[in-house]
Amino acid sequence: MQLAMIGLGRMGGNMVQRLLEGGHSVVAYDRSPEAVKAHVALGAKAATDLAHACRQLAAPRIVWIMVPSGKPVEDTIDSLLPHLSRGDVIIDGGNSNFHDTIRRAERLAAQGVAFVDSGTSGGIWGLKNGYCLMIGATPAAFELCKPIFTTLAPPNGCAHVGPPGAGHYVKMIHNGIEYGMLQAYAEGYEILNASKTFKLDLHQIAAVWNQGSVVRSWINELAERAFAKDPTLADLKGYVEDSGEGRWTVQEAIDVDVPAPVITLSLLTRFRSRQAESYSAKVIAALRNEFGGHAVKKT
Repeated sequence: MQLAMIGLGRMGGNMVQRLLEGGHSVVAYDRSPEAVKAHVALGAKAATDLAHACRQLAAPRIVWIMVPSGKPVEDTIDSLLPHLSRGDVIIDGGNSNFHDTIRRAERLAAQGVAFVDSGTSGGIWGLKNGYCLMIGATPAAFELCKPIFTTLAPPNGCAHVGPPGAGHYVKMIHNGIEYGMLQAYAEGYEILNASKTFKLDLHQIAAVWNQGSVVRSWINELAERAFAKDPTLADLKGYVEDSGEGRWTVQEAIDVDVPAPVITLSLLTRFRSRQAESYSAKVIAALRNEFGGHAVKKT
């Protein structure tokens, strides 16, 4: 099939390469001319702007956007619309808020353009292993784009989970679960590392846990790789960003009255990682000193 890919970052660029290897024709656009040039060398067709990308597509046009959530998605859609016609499709493969996706789908449907949301997981490994795709779309739009999805995904790695918005909703919860899993591994390895009784090899432990253990997983395989590169993680700063989906998952749990303490605390722990020093810890230390005369450490 023929499609345009807008955004050639770590995910979008690798997806272009996988699509090209799968026999698809891809028009590539990015704000960086160098990124476009690199993918033209792989077999993609260059686009100088969004209008040029659309002109190179035959109807029904399929445009996949891989840009950050929020205003970048909104601006990209606004720029694409004048160059699209009834029956065309826009796919948002990023991590947009599902409320925004539902709103965008309704707006575009009124103009005859289908909006498909593809919750996309796989990271930088997706090029080799394939991407897990959670698709929100009308049945007609899904069937039209299905050859693209099946090329990007590994066997059985693509599912039409519901109408527009459902794909980003499922991906949101997926990422919320990821927050909890990452935090559990992090805490476990920190306890092992802090042991006063044993001097433990975390790479060895991660490796053995990946052989039949009930805590084996792809995430733990990545932990094994990380400890192999740097056994003490000395080169890393303990600063953990969040891209929004964890917050949205917690908010959805509140909205539907579902207790989600693990995911919520995992999100809050990420916030703590960004503080050079915890002010709340200072308050606790001061209060313990006031009511109990407990020793405090001065700066």
